[in-house]
Amino acid sequence: MALDSRIEKILWNEDQISRRVSELAAEITDEFRSSSTPPVFVGVAIGAFLFFADLVRKIDLPISLDFVRAQSYGSGTCSNEAPVISSDLKVNVQGRPVLLVEDIVDTGHTISSIIALLKAKGASSVSVCTFLDKPARRKVEIQPVGQGKLYRGFECPDYFIVGYGLDFAELYRNLPYIGVLKPEHYS
Repeated sequence: MALDSRIEKILWNEDQISRRVSELAAEITDEFRSSSTPPVFVGVAIGAFLFFADLVRKIDLPISLDFVRAQSYGSGTCSNEAPVISSDLKVNVQGRPVLLVEDIVDTGHTISSIIALLKAKGASSVSVCTFLDKPARRKVEIQPVGQGKLYRGFECPDYFIVGYGLDFAELYRNLPYIGVLKPEHYS
C-alpha cells in the first residue's frame, strides 16, 4: 500500500509489525504454556482488533477470546482521562489468567480501568500486551495483577499516530503500517 498523502512518515511498516507480533506471540505462548487453566485473551475494541487477530492466530495454546470496549478519546487527539467501558465481557474470567491486549498505552487511564474491572471479576492474574507504549504521556503506571506481566510491541515517540487499527475520528484504521498523521489533518 502506498503512503497516504495525509501521513507525514511511517514509523513501523508491515514487515516490522509482522516480525514483532510473531516475537510477542512466542514469548506469550511460552509464558502461558504452564497455566493450569486456559487463559482468556481480552482485546480492547476497536483499536486493538488487527493486533489482537494477528497475535492470537500465532498463539499455540488453547485460549478463550473476548473483547471489552472502552473509549477515552472520542474524536479528539487527547485522552479525556475518564475512560468509559461501554461493552463488558461475555467470558467468565473468575479464577483464570487474563491477557489484556491493547493497541496503545499512553496516559494509562484506560488500561488501568480495564485491569481494575478484570481484577474485580476475579481474574487470577492480568497481564497486558500493548502493541505500542507511549511512556512520554504516562500519568498512571500500568500495574499487572498477580503473576501478570507487561509485554510491549514498540515504544512509541510522542506523535499522533494512526494505522494498524489506530484511528483519528474513526479513520485510518485500515492502514497496514503505523504512521504519523500530519498535524493539519487533526488540528
